Amino acid sequence: MSDHPVAPVASVVPAAPVQPFEPPYYAVVFTSLRTEAEGGHDDGYAETADRMEELVTAVPGFLGIESARTPGGLGITVGYFRDVDAIKQWSGNTEHRTAQKRGRGEWYEKYVVHVAKVERSYGFERGE
Repeated sequence: MSDHPVAPVASVVPAAPVQPFEPPYYAVVFTSLRTEAEGGHDDGYAETADRMEELVTAVPGFLGIESARTPGGLGITVGYFRDVDAIKQWSGNTEHRTAQKRGRGEWYEKYVVHVAKVERSYGFERGE
């Protein structure tokens, strides 16, 4: 576990799991470790994260997003997409590519991306 301080990140990501979608669909799992923020400043990270969430919602075939980050800087964001074409459109977005470059240069010690086809999806909610 890292001792990296992390500034709170404002987000449009809901504070609850997304609902199950009708399979098949795809999950893009982005797991990252943030760099230490100098003086506790995030150098535009929160604003960029908010902008990426805004942009991805406009991609045809985008289904939803979930995200969490530990105080130590480990983050997991899962984007759900109907098909591979939607993922390709998001991957090729010019602003997204610019943010990725800045992430490698400033915000992340490391990251891993997994793309998985979801064949089963279900959920539970208390009171149902």
